[in-house]
Amino acid sequence: MNAQDSFNDRLKKAGKTISTPRVIPRAEHSISRTNISDSAVKVLYRLKDAGYKAYLVGGGVRDMLLGREPKDFDIATDAHPEEVQEQFRSCHLIGRRFRLAHVRVGRDVVEVATFRANVPAVEEGETRSVKKGEDRHTENGRIMRDNVYGTLEEDAWRRDFTINALYYNIADFSVVDYTGGLEDLKAGWIRLIGDPVQRYREDPVRMLRAVRFAAKLGFRIHPDTEDPLFDLGYLLEDIPSARLYEEVLKLFMGGCALETFELLRHYRLFEHLFPQTEDDLAQEREGFPSELVARALANTDARVAAGKPVTPAFLFAALLWGPMRRQAEPLQAGGESETQAIQEAGDVVVMRQVQRIALPKRFSMPMREIWTMQPRFTQINGKRSLSLLMHPRFRAAYDFLLLRGESGEDVQDLCEWWTKFQEVNPDERQTLLRAPVAGAKAVIGSEALAATAATKKRRRPRKRRKPAGAATE
Repeated sequence: MNAQDSFNDRLKKAGKTISTPRVIPRAEHSISRTNISDSAVKVLYRLKDAGYKAYLVGGGVRDMLLGREPKDFDIATDAHPEEVQEQFRSCHLIGRRFRLAHVRVGRDVVEVATFRANVPAVEEGETRSVKKGEDRHTENGRIMRDNVYGTLEEDAWRRDFTINALYYNIADFSVVDYTGGLEDLKAGWIRLIGDPVQRYREDPVRMLRAVRFAAKLGFRIHPDTEDPLFDLGYLLEDIPSARLYEEVLKLFMGGCALETFELLRHYRLFEHLFPQTEDDLAQEREGFPSELVARALANTDARVAAGKPVTPAFLFAALLWGPMRRQAEPLQAGGESETQAIQEAGDVVVMRQVQRIALPKRFSMPMREIWTMQPRFTQINGKRSLSLLMHPRFRAAYDFLLLRGESGEDVQDLCEWWTKFQEVNPDERQTLLRAPVAGAKAVIGSEALAATAATKKRRRPRKRRKPAGAATE
């Protein structure tokens, strides 16, 4: 069976046949070149003028048709990566799994991909080499490399979702639709192209993408695409932790974190990303810790909407606070200090988490500082309070303290004291430092009152020096 016959058979199984695409002329759609970045337009025209086909594809086309402001402008072409590189001096090729060309135009980087064919490997685990520089490799049904080049039509059918398989043709400004993406866009459906189980096995990250697009666009996941989500989450455990880290950032830092979180839990996918957090959520008491996680995600969405910066350190601190807290409680009950218990519990929790999702040290270290600074908020005294106020991580740790208070932890008095301490003048601060905080409790949940004043360390009595020449026994 040749590659084209195999391609046709799979389309028939998916209920699709090779046919003339639906082409929507410029007068009948809302996409305008004025909404496309100048850099992407330059790359499109350069490829077209060189005799290649050039299309804008994916999320940029989808968002412009929905009247949204696009964030990405990806280009698909029949030019091979090396041919794209010949057209642009500032181009470099990246990727092993998917060979791509990155073209730098000014400060922008435009991603250019060659049309790919939906051709499987001959056998599981075997590499098929079609032409020089082309190959496709699968392992246990999962695509490890996909660099077999094809036609525009083949490229459309091998994409993940119908709404992402719409092409804007720079040659005549038309929109080309092979997969029914326009109908799904109007109906608000997230629908996989092809057999959903097979497509999820090829790349399990597609399950996360389905959830992300549903939350982001307010769409429903089509029943055929939705049903396998409940049973195939375990496939995510074979995805490299570094790749899952990048996907988690897209899931939770795109402005729809709370809804995304709820969908992930609904489809039982969250437990494969944050198993410790899921276990902790299942044992929640009086709404905690789900309230803390939900509020943290809602706050993240609010900051994104307001154009304020967000950091993965704070987000991960909230997601893993519950597991760390449970791990630390028996350590503190065994006699360790709160800070020491948090540090040791943090080691365990982070070690377990990075086995699923990589967490770079530039974020894991600030996250742990946020945790270990929480006991310091109970130490109300001159030097320590002022020192904490000047700490580079104070604002993040203080915001986390407020989050804990909003979520039902018994730290409201501390929240009020530290809020006022920042607002008053230096003289009033001295007055506050002399007034203990009523109800301040240990951070990890102990019922014992936390110390509200510094205790002086006992000094050992100095030994008297014997006078010179004194007799010794």
